[in-house]
Amino acid sequence: MGKITGSQAIVRCLEEEGVKTIFGYPGGAVLDLFDAIDQSDFTNVLVRHEQGAVHAADGLARVTGEVGVAILTSGPGATNGVTGIATAYMDSIPLVVLTGQVPRPLIGNDAFQEVDIVGITRPCTKHNYLVSELDDLVPTIREAFHIARSGRPGPVLVDLPKDLVASTLTYPEKKTVNMPSYQPTYHPHRRQISKACKLIMRAKRPVLYVGGGVILSDAGKALTELATKLDIPVTMTLMGLGAFPGSHELSMGMLGMHGTYTANMAVSECDLLISVGARFDDRVTGKLDDFATKAKIIHIDIDPTSISKNVKVDIPIVADCKNALSAMNSWFDEESTFSLKEEAARHAPWSKLIGEWTSKHPLSYDNSSDIIKPQYVIEQFDRLTGGNAIITTEVGQNQMWAAQFYKFNQPRHFVTSGGLGTMGFGLPAAIGAQMAFPDKTVIDIAGDGSIQMNIQELATARQYNCPVKIAILNNSFLGMVRQWQELFYDKRYASTIMDVVPDFVDLAKAFGAVGLRATTKDEVIPVIKEALATDNVVVMDFKIEKEEGVYPMVPAGKANTEMLLV
Repeated sequence: MGKITGSQAIVRCLEEEGVKTIFGYPGGAVLDLFDAIDQSDFTNVLVRHEQGAVHAADGLARVTGEVGVAILTSGPGATNGVTGIATAYMDSIPLVVLTGQVPRPLIGNDAFQEVDIVGITRPCTKHNYLVSELDDLVPTIREAFHIARSGRPGPVLVDLPKDLVASTLTYPEKKTVNMPSYQPTYHPHRRQISKACKLIMRAKRPVLYVGGGVILSDAGKALTELATKLDIPVTMTLMGLGAFPGSHELSMGMLGMHGTYTANMAVSECDLLISVGARFDDRVTGKLDDFATKAKIIHIDIDPTSISKNVKVDIPIVADCKNALSAMNSWFDEESTFSLKEEAARHAPWSKLIGEWTSKHPLSYDNSSDIIKPQYVIEQFDRLTGGNAIITTEVGQNQMWAAQFYKFNQPRHFVTSGGLGTMGFGLPAAIGAQMAFPDKTVIDIAGDGSIQMNIQELATARQYNCPVKIAILNNSFLGMVRQWQELFYDKRYASTIMDVVPDFVDLAKAFGAVGLRATTKDEVIPVIKEALATDNVVVMDFKIEKEEGVYPMVPAGKANTEMLLV
């Protein structure tokens, strides 16, 4: 085999890894690479900002389970992508981000568009590399994909000096990646499974608390089997929505700061908490000293550093969620002393209490006026899409209303920035999701503040015929911060009033998209129906109740049982 350039080798390596779509923005340091990509069969998506490239790759990864790929140039190109990388890192999303770097002889000389992107991203990548030897180029990229998708997934950055990518090499034969120092534990210890199952059999008030790890490991079916077999109620984190069907009678919805009354009370009163693929985040636990104080805790997670990090657990199980849940299901199937009738009878008082909580304090809102309530908008999207759309969100009130009022019955249909809470995430993520599934309905639930963070990506959506639908819940405020100011700062709305916002209908038209507006409740359904029937990018501007709040709400520093309900 003859010699090829480093850029051609990278393209071949990406093809080898099954990559079909790349998101990026060119620049001097990556010109050779983009030239090679242009001669390949990839769908090469030119975004309008590097942050958008990483978010779009992230969106594709979340809905497919594949590794998303973004390519950025050196200097500001790389630094513009850092927020997207950190977003993926906090939510354990598999990405490979290739960045250009100045030629090797110039590294450290403050050359034009030089930054130490490896140093900058060390805290927010699962791993990162600066490739310094030509022979390491292909093996490093192969290793990057292996690290990104294995164990607890995450973003991996590979920094590519311009001279190295332009050099020629002989393409190395593909070998299995072997990293002795990195060996994730996929299979649970049998003794731990047995201990956990025996504890479950003794519990009278069990709760399954599940997070994004269930979705990342495709463990939804195994989870549903366990919950329904044992009649155990399920609550999900923001990242776990869709892991268990949201409309199922055992679903208590989301827990935590803006979780349901039922979920928060159930976790507080349970005698056994079974945590699967969740990390006991502060938005979930509230005041740590008061979290699940009456419960024994089982914690299943592939990342051993997450176990007992925030909350001490009684039975740790380090394993892939799907493998661990499947092992539990098998244990109960084979256990001769286990009886489904006895299990249901033991849980009957618990089920009754949970039902009473739900009846007394359901998710609700006042929909009596003609003013558009944001919760009503989300409910209509749920109804008119049959609950089958892929929903991406921005961050803030719009995100919480989507999480509360859209019933996610399938995994990988809710795409949101959980750990980092990144405004501007939803639109580029929607583009990535739509590129992955051209025939699905993809809707970005946005706020008028957050949508402006990356609104330039409307041009990307138009250029690549991604008919994403953007629903702006427009209250002319930075709504979530305003809500905190209303409750805790005597309504001093410091820097949260957005006096000047674009005319989003005209702005949509300027990008060649369709703009629609609803100003009264009666206009909501016609606008949604028209948007869903339109084969183009659509921006819907819903003029909502300006000071509507997200409830329930647990104030900072309070226990989850100290919810504000109105």
